[in-house]
This record gives sequence, structure tokens and C-alpha cells, in this order.
Amino acid sequence: MNHFQIKKLFTQYKMLALLIAIFLIWSFFSWKTDGGFISPRNLSNLMRQMAITGIVACGMALVIIAGEIDLSVGSLLGLLGGIAAVLDVTHHLPLPINVLLVLCFGLLIGLFNGYLTAYMKIPSFIVGLGGMLAYRGIVLGVTGGITVSPVSDNMVYLGQAYLSASMGILLGLALFGLAVLLTWQQRRNRARHALELAPLWRDGFKVAAIGAVLLAFVVTFNSYEGIPLPVLLLIVLLGIFSYMTTQTVFGRRIYAVGSNMEATRLSGINVQAIKLWIFGIMGLMCALAGLINTARLAAGSPSAGTSGELDAIAACFIGGTSMRGGSGTVYGALIGALVMASLDNGMSMLDVDTYWQMIVKGCILTLAVWVDVSTRSVKP
Repeated sequence: MNHFQIKKLFTQYKMLALLIAIFLIWSFFSWKTDGGFISPRNLSNLMRQMAITGIVACGMALVIIAGEIDLSVGSLLGLLGGIAAVLDVTHHLPLPINVLLVLCFGLLIGLFNGYLTAYMKIPSFIVGLGGMLAYRGIVLGVTGGITVSPVSDNMVYLGQAYLSASMGILLGLALFGLAVLLTWQQRRNRARHALELAPLWRDGFKVAAIGAVLLAFVVTFNSYEGIPLPVLLLIVLLGIFSYMTTQTVFGRRIYAVGSNMEATRLSGINVQAIKLWIFGIMGLMCALAGLINTARLAAGSPSAGTSGELDAIAACFIGGTSMRGGSGTVYGALIGALVMASLDNGMSMLDVDTYWQMIVKGCILTLAVWVDVSTRSVKP
């Protein structure tokens, strides 16, 4: 097998390669921790930790696919989480009003970033860099530079609650049924348009594999406390974003803008509006992540979200989103987020020095971009 064939094979099975990488990472940390890494308690903590990066990565994937970047998301996450804590602790606002206000703030700030990028023609890199500094300054002002705590029990519930065992089982069955339905619809649509169908055994194997993963997922979490609420939110977001990017006109236009913005503009599509709303969605995701982070920590910290933009960007690149724009998936970004969270969690359990953790994560990000560059020109 020559070099070109190896690159073509990797391009076609990039997600499989990522899953194998996760298996190897988990196997290594499980071995070094005598099974502690894959204990239900640690996996629950790992998934709750990953949920925050995953929520931000959902929005970041759209931004990068559209050919832009947003470096302000870590500071924006910290700002919106700090606002949620102040509204809860100082002003005692009811949780629904608090959540609604923080989501509105996130949307408005995201739209502002999008306006500067799309309509004022300021490069998104500069808009994000300015936002990174400004939003961190604002959160220091809002919180007075001190941790705002303790937040109310209702707020804590958002980040620390679990689904009951029976609800977890129902969720697993519903997701399996959805996987069967989508696979059947895909086969039916391809048959209707006289397109080549994959062998039935292959689809059957795919559905069976999904079922096995869901079974392990539900059994593992139910053996501890249940499925964490942030993980449930991440699953819902995965479904929404996957549907939006594959089944809607708006989703297809995001890929078109990232692939060739000028051709997309000449075809009559309002490129500026697409970019505006992508950044608006990014702001919403930062608001959700900020709320979950504050709830998980039961406090609003002025340092929350530090380096969060790097984790989100790395998750997207590791998950196969191209730095050139025009290609990538939300589920790939979430797999990338799981890789990053697994490394963080495992190295922390082994008491690896912080500087080594940063070196490892930096090397993996560089490797992911190199893989994108080296396989970009390969036609599957």
C-alpha cells in the first residue's frame, strides 16, 4: 500500500481512526490507574467535564466550517457564567428568568461579533482577540475579581442533576429507535433516487454497534447516579445541530460559504446574514456552557473559561473540521472534545505536571492540523 492509498484510507475512515484513538487512550489510562479511569464515577465526571467543551464546540464547528474563527468564546463563557452567578446570588432572580436573560445576552453578544465580522469587515480573528480581552475585563468588573458563591440549589441542579435509572433506559431505547428509523429512511431515500445501496449487513452492523454503545452508556451511568443532565443537554444539541447541518437550507449554506464565499455570494445567497447568525448561535452556546459551568462549580469564578477557546478549537480540528472551512461535522467536534477531556482527566488522575499536560495537548492539536493539511487534497 503506497503513501497515497494510506492517506485516502485515512480520509475515508477518519471517524473510525478517532474512535480507535479514544479506545487506546482509555485503555492506557485504565491500565495506569488500575481500572479507576473507567469506573462509572470517573466516567460520569469525565462526561460532565466534556459537556462544557462539547457545547462550545457545537457552535465553534459552524464558525470554522464557515471559514471564520472566534477566539473570544472562553472569555465570553466566563462572562456569561459570571452574570448568571451575580443574578442568582446578588439579585435572587428566579432560575427561568436568569437562564432567559443569560441566553439573550449570549445571543446579542454573538450577533455583535457577527456584525463586526460580516458587515464591518473586521477579520474574525481580530474580533475574537479583542473580545477575549474585553470580555475577560468585563467579567472581572462584574464579579469584582472574586468568586461569586454560593449559588442557589435550583442553579446547582442544572449542572449536577442526574436522570433516574428508568428515564435513562427510556432515553437509550428512544435513541436506538431513532438510529433504526434514520438508517431505514436513508436506505429508502437512496432507493427512491436509484442510488447505490450499501449492503444490508453493513447497515445492520452499524445499527447493532450503535445499540451496543447505547447499552454500555446507559448501564455504566445507571450503575453510578444516572445520566448527568449536562450530558443529556449535549445529546439534544447533537441532534439539533446534526439535523440543521444536514437537512436544512441554512446548514447547506454554511458549508457553501466556507467552501467558496465569493461563488456563494454571486449565486444570490446573503453571505453576511449567514455569518451574522453563525456568530449568534456561537454566543448562545457560550451562554449555555457558562450556565452549566457555573452550576457545576456552584459558583461564578472570574477565571472560568480560561483557555476554553483553545479546547473548543482543538476539539473541532481533532474531530475533522477543516481549518480552511467548508467541511466538518458537529459529531466529529464532539468526539474531538471527548479526546481532549479524556486526556485532561487521565493526566490529572496520574498527577501529570501541568506543563506536560499543555505540551501533550499542543502536540495533538498540531498533529490534527497536519492530518487535515496532508489529506485535504485527497479525493475519497
